[in-house]
Amino acid sequence: MKKHIYDEQNGLHYTLHGDYYLPDLVLPEKEYPPLGKYGGMRKTYLQEHHKLLYSRMLGDGSLWQHLHEVDEHAQSTVDAIIARMAEVDGVTEELKTTDPMCWVGLMNNYRHCAEELVIREIVY
Repeated sequence: MKKHIYDEQNGLHYTLHGDYYLPDLVLPEKEYPPLGKYGGMRKTYLQEHHKLLYSRMLGDGSLWQHLHEVDEHAQSTVDAIIARMAEVDGVTEELKTTDPMCWVGLMNNYRHCAEELVIREIVY
């Protein structure tokens, strides 16, 4: 039996391993920038709760693009929510200079609220 064969119907090369021909599949060699907080959370969520979708996206090469899109969308949404909440409550740079501890407390509260929304609605 030949060590390597080519199937013209599907365009794949196969290599003989024992008694079986296995396809020569290789993921594309790409350099991806590191994932942010929300992209990493999305990856973990897909690995633990949607294994088939994760494997399919990893196999067709669309996983990293998806994770980066989720990360960018989630981060921009968090920033927009924080800005809107601060605007509605009247939190300004003046408050930051006059009462910095109050400003920090409010901004932390806004960030936690925004992250909770984004994690529930976008990441998961």
